[in-house]
Amino acid sequence: MRTESAIRCRGAVWDWLAQPTALFGGVYGLLVSSSAVAALTQFGETSRAARMDDALWVLFTALASALAHGYAHQIAHRDAQGHPGVRGVVRAVLAEWPLVVAALPTTLVLWGAGLGWWRSIGIEYVAFGINTVLLLGWGLLAARAAGRTWGRAVRIGCIDALLGMAVALVSTLLK
Repeated sequence: MRTESAIRCRGAVWDWLAQPTALFGGVYGLLVSSSAVAALTQFGETSRAARMDDALWVLFTALASALAHGYAHQIAHRDAQGHPGVRGVVRAVLAEWPLVVAALPTTLVLWGAGLGWWRSIGIEYVAFGINTVLLLGWGLLAARAAGRTWGRAVRIGCIDALLGMAVALVSTLLK
């Protein structure tokens, strides 16, 4: 039996996740980590130690992207915001936390391979697949938040996942 407070809490979480900032950060973080994972396939390193390094690389790439995006956002909106200087930059960077959180599944999959929890050979493909499913989820969430029907939202989510993977692959090919 659901209580009214549980329903209200679920609605609050839904509303929070459907905010443009969370959606943007989630999708952007998945694209960053997917691009990083796609780049890993070019190097062919599959040892456990290499996977630990890969996990750190993905995490630091996400952190650097959050820092760069937050800093650029602060500069672009300097006149409109009432938080100039270092404090404003710190707030803008901290607001990018959804980007870093979105990269954590990839980081954890690679880290687990580095710890020997599962095979490290081919784990980048597993991480890439997980990111594809997560992109589908974000697309579905955004479409439902925009009022689309479930059928249409699923189609939109699938297209978003395909586009996201195409962006990650093209980004990797350009490097």
